[in-house]
This record gives sequence, structure tokens and C-alpha cells, in this order.
Amino acid sequence: MCIFCKIVNGEIPNNTVHESEHFLAFNDLYPKAPIHILIIPKIHVDCFQDVSAETMAGLTQFTQEVARKVGIDETGYRLITNNGNDGGQEVFHLHFHLLGGGKLKWDHSHEDVHRSI
Repeated sequence: MCIFCKIVNGEIPNNTVHESEHFLAFNDLYPKAPIHILIIPKIHVDCFQDVSAETMAGLTQFTQEVARKVGIDETGYRLITNNGNDGGQEVFHLHFHLLGGGKLKWDHSHEDVHRSI
């Protein structure tokens, strides 16, 4: 069972920000911004490539609720998901990083910036 499934099952504590029947939002243990929240479906979905349109529709609404709840819906935020090994995914349970609470920097670097696509 993955770490996020253990959080959903109550086996690992978390700092819940918002919760619904199908989704959970909690503070990231290692924040990269003043506000850094992880948003997950309660059902296990490995990655974005595997998620159903129905789950994404609910996740979209839930994420918008979280942004309103923490007061960044009008000032702005960044929403990130990493998909697969090359995309930097470390936990293979679909999750989004909601970052905000101030002006965010953007790092445009890439390991192989000279490769043509």
C-alpha cells in the first residue's frame, strides 16, 4: 500500500486542510512555498495518465474549494502534478501540489536543455 493510501486510511497522520468523501488535501511536510498543499483522490490512481475524466472533474472542483479556503483563489497559485519517472513523480498515487501565498519563482531549467525535440 502506498504512503498516500496509508494517509487516507488513517495509518499515517497528516495536517488536513480540507476533506470530502472522495478527496483529501493536506499540508506538504517539506513546503516549497508559503502555502504548499498536496491534493489527492482517496481512491488509488497511479498517475495523471491513468485518471478518469470523472475523477478529474471532481478533483478540479475540490482543488478550487481548497484554493478558496486558504485564500489564494484570487491572488493566484500554481498547480503541479508530476507524471511518471521522467516527469519527476516520486509517489505513485496521483497528487497535485497547490503552491501559493506569495509571488512564485519559475525555474525553466532542464537537464538536457540543448536536446532538440
